[in-house]
Amino acid sequence: MKVEHQGGCQCGALRYRIDAPLEDIAHCHCSVCRRSTGGILTTWGTVPRETFHWLSGTPKAFKLSASCTRYFCADCGAHLALFTSLSPHTLDATVASLDEPEQAPADRHIWVGSRLPWLRVDPQLPEEDQEIIP
Repeated sequence: MKVEHQGGCQCGALRYRIDAPLEDIAHCHCSVCRRSTGGILTTWGTVPRETFHWLSGTPKAFKLSASCTRYFCADCGAHLALFTSLSPHTLDATVASLDEPEQAPADRHIWVGSRLPWLRVDPQLPEEDQEIIP
């Protein structure tokens, strides 16, 4: 898989670069992701925290809980990244915000206990009721 990835928000105010392969990519079905992004699921790519770099703009941070901060564009609202102190050495980036999201297919489903009952995406992938951090 490609080692450098770039992405950004819809309006172009925020740009980022990831200097690592995307190896842990999951479709998240939790209700928090649905409400935060406005999507029926969110696909995340997890990378070592030190490999994620903001190239332009300053994201707006929303502290969802004591352990979780989400980053988004204050201008267009695009959701770009998530950090949780429960996994302090990694950061999650939204696959949909990558310039080449087709290069990052999901390898599992997480939080399927919250999945919308009518949604079926990539049924061949393994499923986790919550999330098992690799």
